[in-house]
Amino acid sequence: MIKLKVFGALAAALMLVGCASDIEQIRGTTEGTGSAFTQALTREYRDFALFEADEMYDWADASYFARKGLAAANGEVVLPEELENWDLPANRIDEMAAARSKLVGLLDAGGRDAAPDIAARAQVKFDCWVEQQEENHQPDHIAACRDDFFAALAELEQALAPAPEPAMPAPAAPDTFIVYFDWDRADITEAAQAVLNEVLATVQPGTQISVTGHADRSGPEDYNMRLSLRRADAVRQVLINGGVAPDAITVSGRGEAEPAVPTPDGVREPANRRVEIIIQ
Repeated sequence: MIKLKVFGALAAALMLVGCASDIEQIRGTTEGTGSAFTQALTREYRDFALFEADEMYDWADASYFARKGLAAANGEVVLPEELENWDLPANRIDEMAAARSKLVGLLDAGGRDAAPDIAARAQVKFDCWVEQQEENHQPDHIAACRDDFFAALAELEQALAPAPEPAMPAPAAPDTFIVYFDWDRADITEAAQAVLNEVLATVQPGTQISVTGHADRSGPEDYNMRLSLRRADAVRQVLINGGVAPDAITVSGRGEAEPAVPTPDGVREPANRRVEIIIQ
């Protein structure tokens, strides 16, 4: 911080006594009062002040940040450092001003309440960055404070990010059943009836059912179209007899146009002699 030079042994001694008093007071302060944020801020400023005092022997800054911690311990509103109060390198001002603006914006947007520990850490690491940047002779310390600040800032931003919209469930896949027929036949076999019994057990009120008939590629194309429709109608009748409302069933025929197993013309293929039933 921009420090006033104090002349005289007595003034210097008084300053040191005051510093020691603040530092020792914060040293004995384990929990503050007020909100979860001010309590977290108390702890963060205490640790920072004691580092400056015990490790760096910077009594003036240690005392200054001890006083911020004591204010937080009393439940007072304590803000991140104002840059104009510090003698910072001109080439660092813009970055630090933008960083402070973002920090204050997140704090004021509810960060103190939503993530008090992260918010307190972000604020004190910013102050640490400011203090170290003013001294400007320990690059590792500057980088550590700066990096820790931006890491905490990112955590705070994430904590305030709106929860993602819950994913809409994918539409349920329609149930599909297949009934097979003998060659050139449209009557319901025992195997076909067993499948249709499953269909009837699946149908619920309001269910819509599409019934699509198919034929293999043996026989004339127009004949196969009629055969596929007869097969679809046979299935429809079984469903109606089983209690399905007629208007819930849609019937169509594809003839030999959509084989399940592609074959040359004229080939008898059992897998193509079918009715597909889709329940939606």
